[in-house]
Amino acid sequence: MDNLLFELKIGSYMVYKNYLLVAVLLSVQVNNRLNAQPAPSTTSISPTTADCACQRIATITFPGATITTADCVPAGTFTPPGGQAIADLPAFCRVAATLKPTPESMIRIEVWLPQTNWNGRFLGTGTGGGAGSISYSALANGLKRGFATTNTDMGTSPNANEAVGHPERWADFGHRATHEMTVTAKAITQAYYKKTVHHAYFAGCSTGGQQALMEAQRYPDDYNGILVGAPANNRTHLHTGFVWNYKVTNQIPGSAFLPKEKIALITNAVIKACGGKDGGAPGDNFLTDPSACTFDPETLPKCSDGTDDGTCLTNAQLTALKKIYAGPTNPRTGERIYTPIPLGSENSGAGIEYQQNPKQAPPSLFYQYKWAFGSNFDYTTFDFDRDQDKMDSLLAPILNANNPDLAPLKKRGGKILMYSGTADPLVPYQDAVSYYERVIAAQGGVKQTSNFFRFYLIPGMAHCGGGPGLNDCGQNLALNVPQDGEHDVLTALINWVEKGSAPDKLIATAFTGGIPANGVRFQRPIYPYPKLPKYISGDPNSPVSYQGIDRPRNTVLTPATKYLN
Repeated sequence: MDNLLFELKIGSYMVYKNYLLVAVLLSVQVNNRLNAQPAPSTTSISPTTADCACQRIATITFPGATITTADCVPAGTFTPPGGQAIADLPAFCRVAATLKPTPESMIRIEVWLPQTNWNGRFLGTGTGGGAGSISYSALANGLKRGFATTNTDMGTSPNANEAVGHPERWADFGHRATHEMTVTAKAITQAYYKKTVHHAYFAGCSTGGQQALMEAQRYPDDYNGILVGAPANNRTHLHTGFVWNYKVTNQIPGSAFLPKEKIALITNAVIKACGGKDGGAPGDNFLTDPSACTFDPETLPKCSDGTDDGTCLTNAQLTALKKIYAGPTNPRTGERIYTPIPLGSENSGAGIEYQQNPKQAPPSLFYQYKWAFGSNFDYTTFDFDRDQDKMDSLLAPILNANNPDLAPLKKRGGKILMYSGTADPLVPYQDAVSYYERVIAAQGGVKQTSNFFRFYLIPGMAHCGGGPGLNDCGQNLALNVPQDGEHDVLTALINWVEKGSAPDKLIATAFTGGIPANGVRFQRPIYPYPKLPKYISGDPNSPVSYQGIDRPRNTVLTPATKYLN
């Protein structure tokens, strides 16, 4: 029989005489697919092994790395492992690897490489919380911008609590995973494109901001430009703020827990007292400069004995609120351990409700206490003197990115842009101000600092975005704002690094409800510290109605020196 007649079944096939070569090739492809790990779903059929140039990455040896995936993903929609579908992606080479800089390490990374229209740049991206998973949204956003983009789980997969008893994994989380990711991902990028990147950038917020500052301080050769958002760099003291807020709302006798309607009552009172009087515009429902607000919680309505409703605070609730505003201190020495949440942030998404609720944040934020004190850590017994010292001695050297000496990065021409929202209750902007002031002192002045490191306070933005005020300047890498140096902070950083054009002003956007599809609510300029926008006259929704005005410095509550290590 001269025609090709074959029937392919599971584990068997038949070959007829004149088509033996074709059938063998088909069977090799089938067996390869059957033996491979299940591939993430896409909207179209994956290219065959023969068509996929990405597959050769799996044949290359990268020191300390094991390649687990190397595959071509066609343009369209891609569903990552355990994640939601991501639409409108260009075709890309997806590489996943596991890194083991120590026998105890288990660092997962992914690298997404555009098949066409690569911009020649490399982008490291950060994650959040205790990490433990790959941030596929960061990879997708970087890919859409044309970068060879990488991300890591920081070695804490499946979650940070699993690292109890594994100190090398603590160091991976603290700093090593991001550096190892960077080295390996750059090598993979070079192997795929057969040329080196011309510039490397890092962008991250929260834990990603910690990663960013760790890179700037410990590994200044890794990146040319670093975008730092709401940095959780003072890690061991930041989390003490969570314990403090959790304790005072759950342990003060008389039910100090604050219901949602009372938290809204508090923020409304703060805005009524200070909104529009701190450089902002009349009618603002957020604060531009919370440090200029002198709100007194005693002015809040108090519940009469035996009553408790949404229009007043009980004595226990007022006591808890005062302690939240005071922030954590050492009970023996009186020294400040960390800064409190900013005024006006009480009702933000990660505010008091989030930090006091056992069903929400606190248990998930206690991982480093479990590392220091064991998996049965009991927050009710935490001593803010003795236990804080123990945790600092064990974890501060590897988790905290508090070193203000950035001279090596500056010397090699590196640039940093940092931002923080004034309505961020999770990583209060005051700690970023404190760090920046220490860098200014190390550099010998604002001018010497601003020629390589600039810091923007974003009025009304909550944690890394959202909030009642401004919420987008491109910081999350999504393509919601114009991709120019005036509206997009990453583009501004690139222009500074590659063209020497320092960003003196950016235009930030407030989308209605924080959702770009809802349209622009208003725009406002933001300026390098210590400037903040001040309303002058005209339409309060227009950027031209504001000027950058220097605000008083050193007005925020700063941790004691011993808690800045």
